[in-house]
Amino acid sequence: MTIRETFEKLRSRDELAFIPYQTAGFPTLDESLRNLQLLAEHGADLLEIGIPFSDPIADGPTIQYSSHVALDNGVRLKDVLTALGQLELPCPLVMMSYLNPLMAHGRERLFADMRAAGISGLIVPDLSLEEADEWLAAARACDISIVFLLAPTSTDERIRRIAELTDGFIYAVSLTGTTGARRALPAGLPNFLNRIRAVTDKPIVVGFGISAPEHVRALRGQADGVVVASRIIDAIRRGDEWTGLVESLKAATG
Repeated sequence: MTIRETFEKLRSRDELAFIPYQTAGFPTLDESLRNLQLLAEHGADLLEIGIPFSDPIADGPTIQYSSHVALDNGVRLKDVLTALGQLELPCPLVMMSYLNPLMAHGRERLFADMRAAGISGLIVPDLSLEEADEWLAAARACDISIVFLLAPTSTDERIRRIAELTDGFIYAVSLTGTTGARRALPAGLPNFLNRIRAVTDKPIVVGFGISAPEHVRALRGQADGVVVASRIIDAIRRGDEWTGLVESLKAATG
């Protein structure tokens, strides 16, 4: 099922998309792949997998830690693409990477390898709109969606432009700052989401700080999906039984 078909199905059921995140290579590459399968079994509608990078500027301490562990394990982009190509997942897979590893891999080769690995979308936090055209063209040639990020500080013009370019979903960063579990959603989030919704009916997914079922329930009627990252990585790091957490987050989506 494609990203678009997934959101259409969930909208017809008045249900948010639940998108959990894993860092490839944390705690090990094999374990991160098994965790993707477990996440799919316990309620994920889409899956996000992060490529480890030495300077993850948009990420808070939890994701930074997992990225450093993965790098210490020797995990690199090519290893992840090769491993994912041997994995069968029942839901769309979106990869998140900073620009440097992608450029080192080579743009044309990248999207061909992503397609072979069964990846449907790509999030690049540090890809500017000014650099986006050639990346978009290469991605679309391989039926891969580039997912752009919007922040509460985004101008109306940037919101409009990203709404036009989006063919997967828009990633709405809930707050100004880095990733990490938060106790409450930002007070200004509904207004920010309304600004996006005013110019597009394309799916809007909220990430950064989403960590509890009540956060997910609060976003019903305002967004089309949620990304949960640090909360799950923290649970894995502590050795918690985290599949119950995943099921409770999914249950809150509908």
